[in-house]
Amino acid sequence: MVAFAKQHGIAVRGHNVVWDDTRYVQNWVQSLPTQKLREAVNRRFNSVMTRYRGQVIAWDVVNENVHYSYYESRLGENASSIFYQQAHQLDPNSLMFLNGYNTLEAPEDEKVTPEKYLQKLQQIRSFGNFPRMAIGLEGHFTTPDISYMRSALDKLAGANIPIWLTEVDVAHSDESKHLEDILREAYSHPAVQGIVIFGVWNPKGCFSRMCLTDVNFKNLPTGDVVDKLISEWRTHNVAATTDADGLHRAELFHGEYEITINHPSSNSSSVRSLTVDSASQNNNILTVMV
Repeated sequence: MVAFAKQHGIAVRGHNVVWDDTRYVQNWVQSLPTQKLREAVNRRFNSVMTRYRGQVIAWDVVNENVHYSYYESRLGENASSIFYQQAHQLDPNSLMFLNGYNTLEAPEDEKVTPEKYLQKLQQIRSFGNFPRMAIGLEGHFTTPDISYMRSALDKLAGANIPIWLTEVDVAHSDESKHLEDILREAYSHPAVQGIVIFGVWNPKGCFSRMCLTDVNFKNLPTGDVVDKLISEWRTHNVAATTDADGLHRAELFHGEYEITINHPSSNSSSVRSLTVDSASQNNNILTVMV
């Protein structure tokens, strides 16, 4: 699967190394005595993260460890912190996500308010130097409260690390409208650097709460929403002329661009590449000497 993604230019996230929810911890793992459990977790990290090091852009290191605490209950309150430290050492160039649900979706869930999320994040970061931490917000919505979503993102943005919506779906009779509202709100927030849709295709029908296509890969209304927004949030072919000083200013969506430069006194042209992303901080300057 990773080879297929690389062949087609698709970025891959690693989900997940371990899961703090007891329901998703295998029975044989739960049956291990403490020292054997520590050894098994260590093997897991060294196996999967070494195998895919440099091939994924991010890892959900300990899934849903704001809600749950299985490994903390077995290995000590700093278990997650130790896991993130190990993950940074094994794959230092990938983002390490604290991934959880309901921080955006459900203001009534007091376990994972933005304040509680940031407390857990601070607990992990205080254990050592973790320069590649990131905030992962799953985004399993029913009826979204867009005002609350905005205020939660504002609060979390204070951590000054990347924010991604990692598993976005909607379970509602008007899911396509709500999906569009959610995506527009997330995309417009300056701290949000990525959005991942949670939709699992299955030959027998939709396998998850929301799908973008039917079994024949024909768009459903939710798929139409995603296609519409991708087209809207893309800079299409543009032709422009510099001013008298040879300057041209353009506002571009994030992405990779191929720019062809022609000069009126020359029959030749040159092609340059330009990448616009959050790291550029709106200051991408392409200088061409003719």
